[in-house]
Amino acid sequence: MLPLDEQQQAARDWFESLRDRICAEFETIEREAGSDAALVYTPWDRTDHSGDPGGGGVRGQMTGKVFEKVGVNVSTVGGTFSPEFAKSIPGAEENPNFFATGISLVAHMANPHVPAVHMNTRFLTTTKRWFGGGADLNPAIPNEEDTEAFHARLRAACAAHDPTFYPRFSKWADDYFFIPHRGVPRGVGGIFYDHLDCFEPGEGPTFDANFAFTRDVGEAFLDIFPKIVRQRRDAPFGEEDRQRLLEFRGRYVEFNLLYDRGTLFGLKTGGNIDAILMSLPPLAAWK
Repeated sequence: MLPLDEQQQAARDWFESLRDRICAEFETIEREAGSDAALVYTPWDRTDHSGDPGGGGVRGQMTGKVFEKVGVNVSTVGGTFSPEFAKSIPGAEENPNFFATGISLVAHMANPHVPAVHMNTRFLTTTKRWFGGGADLNPAIPNEEDTEAFHARLRAACAAHDPTFYPRFSKWADDYFFIPHRGVPRGVGGIFYDHLDCFEPGEGPTFDANFAFTRDVGEAFLDIFPKIVRQRRDAPFGEEDRQRLLEFRGRYVEFNLLYDRGTLFGLKTGGNIDAILMSLPPLAAWK
């Protein structure tokens, strides 16, 4: 077990508690659909770049009637960055020690009318401390009502903290979740933020303020996504819709393997391979 200070422990506890509530809700949705599917939890340990114990996490995964594949991971890791990777992390070049804790979730749905979704929130410590994360919707068959409801809930979460957050972070999501080689977005957006730095009181946004916002992002996701799932899970679909879903997933794979920073961070810091790649769908297709 890594030694944690008060802020690190508080963040870890929150991410794990959010995981528990999300997973319980997803299993409830499966029960409502007549399925007994449940998340299977697999703990893993990490060896640091230095060779010392470097924390670990728990990978949760479920295959069900509504959720064709959903992964919900929590991890708490620390140690030292490799010299090469430290150059890309704020504050790490002069001091390679780091700590990171967070939750990461990706759901691929059986019905093409139910959008896939991604949510991640995290707290990192180098010589600086910051929060990052967000949530974004990825429908194979976009529905304006779902897109507006998802954005409206995230907009409300942002507005409770800073009126500039939603315009900034929704644009950041649009810019980040974009597939350059195809010239198209990965989905219909949401919010994305990173390097939400924590300062001492009087010097800028504090840990408490940024932590409160990050918690509200998690609450917003837990509120809105299950509602969308329940509204769309019984929509009729045919083989053409299924093929459209599989081809859309192919683009999702391309983004996550070529451009996603979370995938790179996990691989470069010796994370659990299965947990890192849980974002990939069970089936995909390319023409």
